[in-house]
Amino acid sequence: MSLQPPAFPAEPTRFPLTKLAITRLGGPDRAKFLQGQVTCDVNALQPGQQTPGGHCDPKGKLWSDFRLLCLEESLLMLTSPSVLERQLPELKKFAVFSKVEIAADERHATGIAGVGSDEWIAAQFDLAQSGLIDGGMAVKIEQDRWLLVSNQQADSLPQGDESLWWGLEIKAGLPHMEAVHQGEYIPQMLNLQALDGISFNKGCYMGQETVARAKYRGANNRALFLLAGTSGEPVASGDTLELQLGDNWRRSGMVLNAWQQAGQVWLTAVLPKDTEADAQFRLKQDEGSRLTLQPLPYALTE
Repeated sequence: MSLQPPAFPAEPTRFPLTKLAITRLGGPDRAKFLQGQVTCDVNALQPGQQTPGGHCDPKGKLWSDFRLLCLEESLLMLTSPSVLERQLPELKKFAVFSKVEIAADERHATGIAGVGSDEWIAAQFDLAQSGLIDGGMAVKIEQDRWLLVSNQQADSLPQGDESLWWGLEIKAGLPHMEAVHQGEYIPQMLNLQALDGISFNKGCYMGQETVARAKYRGANNRALFLLAGTSGEPVASGDTLELQLGDNWRRSGMVLNAWQQAGQVWLTAVLPKDTEADAQFRLKQDEGSRLTLQPLPYALTE
C-alpha cells in the first residue's frame, strides 16, 4: 500500500480550530516578563510578528511549546488546551512581580489551507507574510497555509475537517505538546531550534542553562521525527513506539501527534537522533502496525 499523506485542499478551505487555546498577556511589562520565562526572543517581536517557542521548568523540561503572536496591546500564546492546567500556574506565579495580566482570550483560531490561499489572504487582508488584521493577526505557516487569530472566521470559504489541519501540521514537522508530554522533553527534542523557536543570545530565562548545555556541549541525543505507516487501532499522543531489532522489539519513543485515515497513520515522535533511516517501528498496542521514517521539510540543527 502506498502511503498517502494528508491531502492538501484543492481550494482555500477554512478549519475552525477547537484544539488550540489562546492565552492573552497584557499590561506594560508583558514583553519584559515573558522574555525571562521562555526560549524565544520576545523583545525582538514587533506588532504583526510571531515566533514559535517553549516554556520550560527550572530543569529545562517543557511545560509547553507554543506560537507567540505580537499585537499592538498584547501578546497571544497559542498552545494545546491540555497543557494549561499545569502551565498557567507556573507562568502566573512569577507574574505577581510584574505589571502583566494573563487570561484566556476570546478570539477564534481558524486555519486557512488549500491551493490559492495565499491569493485569498492577499485579497482579503493585503498581506503576503504574517501581519496584523482587524481584531487580530494572520500568520503564514507555509505556502498556501495560514492561521487567523481574530473574530473573523472566513465564513465565505468551505469548511474542512479539523483533523486534516492537524495532519498538515504533522507533515510540516510542527510540534504540539499535550499534557502527557509535560516534563519529558527539553526544547531541542521538539526541534524548536530548527524552527527558530530558541534564541541563544537573549540572556537568562527559565531552564536556559539546560538548553544552552544541549547546544554547546552536545547534551541532547533525541529529536522529533516524522513517521508514516499503517495501523488498525486508534493512535493517540503518548502512545509508545517500538523499534525492531532482529526478531525483537524495543521501546524507542513516544507519539507526540498523530493523524489517521483509512488505516494509514502519519505521526511525529521523539526518538534517538542516531535512529537509522531504514528503521522499522510499530505501536506497542498494535503489533500488526508498521511505520517508517519520512523526511522532515526542514534541516535539523543543533
